[in-house]
This record gives sequence, C-alpha cells and structure tokens, in this order.
Amino acid sequence: MTEGASDFGRELLACAVDGTRPDEHPLRHVADLAPRRARPQPWPRWADPDVVLAFTDRGITEPWTHQVAAADLAHSGRHVVLSTGTASGKSLAYQLPILTALAADPRARTLYLAPTKALGHDQLRAAQSLTSAVPSLVHVGPSSYDGDSSQDARRFARENSRWIFSNPDMIHLSLLRNHARWAVFLRHLQFVVVDECHYYRGIFGSNVAMVLRRLVRLCERYSASGGEGPTVIFASATTSSPAATASELLGHTVAEVTDDGSPQGGRTVALWEPALRDDITGENGAPVRRSAGSEAGRVMADLIAEGARTLTFVRSRRGAELTALGARARLEEVAPDLAGLVASYRAGYLAEDRRALERALTDGELRGLATTNALELGVDIAGLDAVVLAGFPGTVTSFWQQAGRAGRRGQSALIVLIARDDPLDTFLVHHPAALLDRPIERVVIDPKNPYVLGPQLLCAATELPLTEAEVRTWDAEAVADSLVDDGLLRRRPAGYFPAPGLDPHPAVDIRGSSGGQIAIVETGTGRMLGSTSAGQAPSSIHPGAVYLHQGESYVVDSLDFEDGIAFVRADDPGYSTSARELTDVAVTGRGERRTVGPVTIGLVPVAVSHKVIGFLRRRLSGEVIDFVDLDMPTQSLETMAVMCTIDPEALQRSGIADTRVPGSLHAAEHAAIGLLPLVASCDRGDIGGVSMAVGPETGTPTIFVYDGHPGGAGFADRGYRQITTWWGATASAIEACECPWGCPSCVQSPKCGNGNDPLDKVGAVAVLQLVLDELAGQSE
Repeated sequence: MTEGASDFGRELLACAVDGTRPDEHPLRHVADLAPRRARPQPWPRWADPDVVLAFTDRGITEPWTHQVAAADLAHSGRHVVLSTGTASGKSLAYQLPILTALAADPRARTLYLAPTKALGHDQLRAAQSLTSAVPSLVHVGPSSYDGDSSQDARRFARENSRWIFSNPDMIHLSLLRNHARWAVFLRHLQFVVVDECHYYRGIFGSNVAMVLRRLVRLCERYSASGGEGPTVIFASATTSSPAATASELLGHTVAEVTDDGSPQGGRTVALWEPALRDDITGENGAPVRRSAGSEAGRVMADLIAEGARTLTFVRSRRGAELTALGARARLEEVAPDLAGLVASYRAGYLAEDRRALERALTDGELRGLATTNALELGVDIAGLDAVVLAGFPGTVTSFWQQAGRAGRRGQSALIVLIARDDPLDTFLVHHPAALLDRPIERVVIDPKNPYVLGPQLLCAATELPLTEAEVRTWDAEAVADSLVDDGLLRRRPAGYFPAPGLDPHPAVDIRGSSGGQIAIVETGTGRMLGSTSAGQAPSSIHPGAVYLHQGESYVVDSLDFEDGIAFVRADDPGYSTSARELTDVAVTGRGERRTVGPVTIGLVPVAVSHKVIGFLRRRLSGEVIDFVDLDMPTQSLETMAVMCTIDPEALQRSGIADTRVPGSLHAAEHAAIGLLPLVASCDRGDIGGVSMAVGPETGTPTIFVYDGHPGGAGFADRGYRQITTWWGATASAIEACECPWGCPSCVQSPKCGNGNDPLDKVGAVAVLQLVLDELAGQSE
C-alpha cells in the first residue's frame, strides 16, 4: 500500500468524523485497501490489426491480463464469464473477439443483451464508434432492438444489422417467437454477450436461463456448421462462483476469468452506524436511528468542503433530493461558496443529460451528487474522491459496483457505508469481513421450477417441436407430461408438439409476475408507469401506498384486481408506507430434511396464505404516524421454504420458558428474513416468513422462511444449504444491536401483521444458538 493512498482516505474520513457530535461514535470499522498495479499484456496475435489500431487510437495501448484471458477463450469458441470489478474494462474483452470475427467473416452476426436500456445504449454507441473506425466494419450497422425501437428500426436491425443490442424480454417476445424471419441472423450468429449477468437472479434469472437455452437451440437448428451454436460471453461484477452461475444460466460449461489485471488506487472503507435518537421512538416504543439519508447528507457536505468530489447513493429519488438539500444546507454553514455545486440525479434522463452530468463532475462544475442506483450501470464518471452509500444496497455485488465509482482510473479514494435501520446493515457494519473479504453471496436461479419451466416449454415447442432428448436435458419430463395431460402439448414419436393455435409467448412474463399483471397508471395523464404481479400487488400497490417509480413518488388511489389496474397520482406525502400481513403456512410434502437431536431443519414444499390487513405510515425520520386498516383479498402461494422445528424441552433447557417461546421464535424469524440476502442474492421483498409456537405438523415450535414466488426462486434452497452461515450471521446481527428490547435494526419487521408483538430479542439469540450448536455437534 502506498502511504499517500492511505493518508488521503483517512484525512477525508477524519473530516467527516469531526462533523459528528462529541458524544457520538459512529465508526464501526475502517479498512485500508491496498492499491493494485496494472498488469498489461500484448495484443493477441489473432486480433485484427485494424481493430487493434482503433483501440490504440482511443488511448488503449495494451490490454490488461484479464481482458486478454477472456478474449482468448471467446476467440477459441469457449463460453466464458469475466467477473471483475467496476471500471476494469470488461467491454474490451468481448469487443476484441467480436470485432475480429466480424472483420474476418462478412456473414458473422453478434447479439448483445443488457438488463437495462441505458447500459445497452451506451454499449451501442461504443460499438458504432469502433466499427466506424475500421474500414472492413463500416457496414456492420450496430443497431438497437428493444421496446423503444420503431417498426422501421426493427426491420433494419433484422435485415441489415450484424450486431444487435437488445434485452432478454425482446428476444423472448419477438426474435424467438418469430424466428423464421431471423433465420439468416440465427444461422450466422457467432457471439452472444450477456452483460451484467449477475442481475439475472431469482425468477427473472430462471426465465432468462430458459430464454438462452431456447436461443441456442434455434441457432443449432439453423446453423450452417453442423449444429454448432454461438459462443456466449458473460460479463459480471464480482460474485461468488461466477462460472457455476453462468453455467446454470446457459446450460453448458462456462470457463471463468476472475483475476483482475486493471489498476486501482488505494481505498479507505469506513463502516458507519448512525446513533440512536433520543427525541423520537418507533413502533412499540422501539428506539429509532438517525436516518441514513440525513446522515449521508451531512457526511457528503463535510467531504465536499474538504475538496472531495463525492457521489452519494440513496434508495429513492425523494431520498436523493433530501440528501442533496441536507448537504447544501450544511454547506451554507461551513462552505457557502460550494453550496450551489451539489445536485440530485435519478433514472430516466436522456443520454445527452447523463453525458453532461459526467462532464460536470469530471470538470469540477459539480462537486457532489446524490443519486439513486441509476448511476450504478452505464455511466463513465472518473476522478471521484469519495462515494457515500446511504444504506447497504441489497447485495455485496451492488455495494462494490457503487463503491467502484470512487478511485476509478487508479486514483485513491474514500468509501463510506452508512447503515440503515435494518438487520443486514447492522450485521455488515459490525462484521466487516462479510463485506470486505471474498464474497459469499451467490446469484441464485432455479430453471427447474415447474412454474418457470412449464410456460417456457410451451414457448420452445411452438418455436420448434421438442425432442425427447431436449426434454431430458432440461430435466423437464414430468412438466412435459403434465402439459400433455392438460392438452397443451401433444406427444408424438418425433417428440412434443404444441396444440393447434397455441401462442404462449405474450402470456409469459419473464420478469417473474404470477397470477396476472396489474398495470400501474397515472391518474389524469393515463401514462402507464409500470406493472406488478397480482401476487405482489396487495403489499406494494394497495390503496394509500407510497409507490416509487424511477425515484419519483406516487400515492395509490385505487387497486382493481378484476380489471387488472391500479391508479396512482404524483405526490410526495413526506412519509413511507409498509403493508402489514397475516400469514399461515401448511407443509405439502416431505421435501428434504435432516434431524439433529432436538432440531429438524428441512427444505419443504409449502402452501402459504397471506392477507394484507393494513399499512403503517412512517415519517422519513422513522417515527410512526399511524396504522391504516385495509380489507384485501387473501392470497395463496405454492412455494418452497426452509423449515426449522425445535423440541420444547430443548428450548426450556436453553432458558426459554413456555411464555417466551412465541416472542423468541418470532424475533428469530424476522431477523433471519433480513439476513438471508447475505448468502442468496435476493431482496427482502423476495422472501417471507412465519413462526408458530405450535407447528402445523407435529405441534412443535416451528420457524418458516419461504420464497415469495410460485414454485420457489432458489432463495430458500440456498438458505437451507448455507444455514450455518445464515443463522450464525443472524444471531450476530441481533447481538450487535445496542437497543435493549428490539428495534428495526435487529428484530422488528416492517411487514409484520402482528404489530411486531411479541418479540423477545434475547430469546431469539438463544433459539438461533441452540440450532447452531446442534448443527455444529453433528458436523464434529
């Protein structure tokens, strides 16, 4: 580590700490990450000289080692995933073999897939610039093919472009559905790029996995080279087991490149926990921390005053605006001449607006920016001295993507994570190794989920009849037979054929909706803002809910399940809402179980019924305003759950009397839900849970944590297989919180239909430790 790199980050951090009250001590951990030197490598011999010249003209004299390693594998026809940090130049690793192939073969085609339009459009501009600089590539015609493309633009892309930029939704709904029109493109498709592939997780990732299988299948059928499909290049942020995840997405073996050869400046990482407030309380009198957003505004201002160009990530547009306002107000006190150099940013800006913003930050016209995660992808901002995160962004991968905006181009920087009132944030700031060491969270998908596989099989069969071998390869025999029984597929000696008139593609939402779509429409304008599944609607867009769209705030006026529409109006009420649900669970199958002494843990199929009974309104400070009753329909869900049962006698031996069992289980369940994203890349809203002092099977105390998607999304499976890590972290998070009886930072849940009562914080730790001790004894 260089002395200057460490000193710079530490000096900035000292300024931020100096701005706190003398009786507050928010720092929980500080780490100095050593700089990394660049490891360049000569251009590969196979690279086209004109393509190399185009890169060198752009200032890239030599590629880095990881770029060459991934490009070599792709050029040789190997599927590969490149998993390195933000700003490590992953684009060059696929651009080099693609441009070389396009120059060598005038018939070759390439498909690029991105999870967001902004990222896809940025990469399209880069491809257009590169191809226009190479004489043999001027007719490649890189083109966008997405939902915003006009009919003329789509026709041009299909008939003339050799490099198409799209997304999995369009491939599913348009290209695969109408593959005969794309015969030439598919026959000569040589490369498929799946960018930011760590975004494809849960139900969405499971559907994308099937879309990729269907795409490769059609390419093999159309192929002029004896059934060989395209080479697939995955680009990913740093995650656990990237090759395994990419292989699950594709259904074929994928090589991985993870050794990052790009330079990186030294960085100081500070984990910061705001103090508990003594002027307000939350639900049931629980203490409330100062909000991460307001704390971030003050920290941001102090860093700007010290001369640091600072980017602050906040979860919502409203939060970003409040953080920017707080920073400006602070600067009016400490550095008035800088107060006008702070702005807020959200998604939805045009490309030219983003480019202007990048220039303003780079040139120093702006010193600070508070933003939603809109700047996590597809924006080239260099020279930032500090990044502040107002709350853990949900996954370690996203944390490093956001943190990677600091110190880009090899410069040193400061990164500050300010914990929100949340168990996972609490755990991470008190257990820095989980954040700063090798990632343990894994991107989770489950393409074998019958709720995913069934509709995908129908789509595949209408594209081309399915052979017996294909159905076996996809482990889909039982699902295919079920579709035959339902009259949707017909089994013939040559394979599975669709029933006449079947057109399943429009009804299959690969983003993971269940039970139909609810359109979210703005009152007055009729503008459609988005959609959600009927299953998620009662908890997210119930009447009175505050709904966020691209960081903008709306209030829901009405929700009509029969017509499939929710009307919302633009409004900023100054509070947030969280739905309260009552949940019941019934075990519907044996599943996978293991018993260790008085404890049984299992991964079991369950039927979940839940009903939203009302919602809590909270001020942005965390203070509870009131509870509003609702009368919503009961929802049912067939899914997978982690189940843990414990003999009552064992609980008594652990000091938990019968009267304390309900509160102890309840608190442990809440905290476990909050900590599951540590090992499985899910959001808290993707999962649910329930605890029972008298369980549904044997009457013994039971905890369930279940996937919130039909058939399961793989999250419960991951939790079951990592239960020691998961529940160990859960116990540690509860113990690390300094509140006396329980609060949102440890065992309170914003969704609890029982009003977070009863909760026994001490008993929760005892329950979790009992299970962990039994599991440890078995392993010994």
